[in-house]
Amino acid sequence: MSNLENSPSAAATSLPQRQKQNPALKIVLEMGPLVLFFISNWKFGIEIATGVLMVSVVLSLIGSWILTKHVPIMPLVTCIAVLVFGSLTLVFHDDLFIKLKPTIVNSLFGMTLLGALAFGKPLLPVILDSVLQLTEEGWKKLTFRWGFFFFFLAIMNEAVWRTQTTDFWVMFKAFGTMPITIVFALAQVPLILKHELKGEAAQSAPDHF
Repeated sequence: MSNLENSPSAAATSLPQRQKQNPALKIVLEMGPLVLFFISNWKFGIEIATGVLMVSVVLSLIGSWILTKHVPIMPLVTCIAVLVFGSLTLVFHDDLFIKLKPTIVNSLFGMTLLGALAFGKPLLPVILDSVLQLTEEGWKKLTFRWGFFFFFLAIMNEAVWRTQTTDFWVMFKAFGTMPITIVFALAQVPLILKHELKGEAAQSAPDHF
């Protein structure tokens, strides 16, 4: 699953301000399903772990809605993908499907970002459900970086599941992808600070949503 909502980037918006979610609780909602996935795989195997992941991502999405009255795009897409590929895993008793899920979802996000950017439409604010305000140049540069980072995550997932055991892949998915994503997001802070809109410029920024 993808874990990129920890990104510090954000979009300008003229829509009514959404209720902000506690950062610690947000991490719990994102990491909870992965931790349960890891524990279930360790105790019962990949098929039961897949079922647990399917239930937990739905509960996490419901929890986010209850707390903020808003469903972020990335967790929604991730939830749908988990349900689809998880169901295929259980029906065909083949863990290949759940292993391919991160590759396909991250590639989809990467293609969406870079494809839209090619037409002058940086969709990063929408995909990452952001609330900061950047210049047009800032959004283009940040979108370009995140687009390629999504492809990096897809390639990394392919490399791990094809060369390592299922148990190692589950552990990497649960405890490896998130730290890597956080490090990448923090590395974008200088760019964000350089292009961040403030004061009147921020208030008059166009709506990206």
